[in-house]
Amino acid sequence: MKFARIGEAGREIPVVVAEDHYLDLSALTDDIDGAFLSRSLESAAAAVRAGDLPRIERAGQRIGAPVARPSAVVCVGMNYAAHAAESGAEPPKDLVVFLKTPNTVAGPDDDLAIPPGSVKTDWEVELGVVIGRRASYLGSPAEALAHVAGYTLANDVSEREWQIERSGGQWGKGKSFPGFSPVGPWLVTADEIDPGALRLRSWVNGEPRQDSSTSDMIFDVGQIVWRLSQFLVLEPGDLVLTGTPEGVALSGRFPYLRPGDVVELEIDGLGRQRQVTR
Repeated sequence: MKFARIGEAGREIPVVVAEDHYLDLSALTDDIDGAFLSRSLESAAAAVRAGDLPRIERAGQRIGAPVARPSAVVCVGMNYAAHAAESGAEPPKDLVVFLKTPNTVAGPDDDLAIPPGSVKTDWEVELGVVIGRRASYLGSPAEALAHVAGYTLANDVSEREWQIERSGGQWGKGKSFPGFSPVGPWLVTADEIDPGALRLRSWVNGEPRQDSSTSDMIFDVGQIVWRLSQFLVLEPGDLVLTGTPEGVALSGRFPYLRPGDVVELEIDGLGRQRQVTR
């Protein structure tokens, strides 16, 4: 199934994404959050099969992030060898991990505000993993996959001057500006997605930037969730960003974002985003 949240920012309603319309989930849950993902997916599927959910037309609906504000946004860096190389780094032997604040999460088509004074705001198309069961000290990557509720598309927007030149030894200052984690449009349940064979692409002003596959990850989804669970607890509804492939502005091959630029991102089966910078 595909889930989404539609409506005004801060007042989104949960829906199932059907072929050409939405189905309102409000009778089953207040939101698509950790409680829903850990307990109510089967109830939602049963309601869809029974035809019990009211229909909502898609036209004119703003799309929010497909999961309500997570308790954590956990990110993996340098997880594609070619991206590590364009960043001037060796491929890591263990996870490179950083956090983004949950209030960076935005809708997939919301405007993207470049921070005041920024000259190095960058795009990063990434596979997002949404946790469905509490994950702590898991025994194996295979076990870890059973804790995944589904997958989504994300843009790990980064301000590279603050991330690298003014970092103080960590990346967080360049990662948590408002709206720096556009997510969605959909959360697709894990049974419908092979996370190891997804094409990821991005464009700026219609020009191609990134074009790769999750098969090129250094650490795959099972490895990421398993390894993360050894040193932090992932709760239902948490969002894990799995790294970006080559083709970002940090490479020096492309200019950084400026007001008025249009950023588009796409992952097979997970939909497309479009942000206008301001």
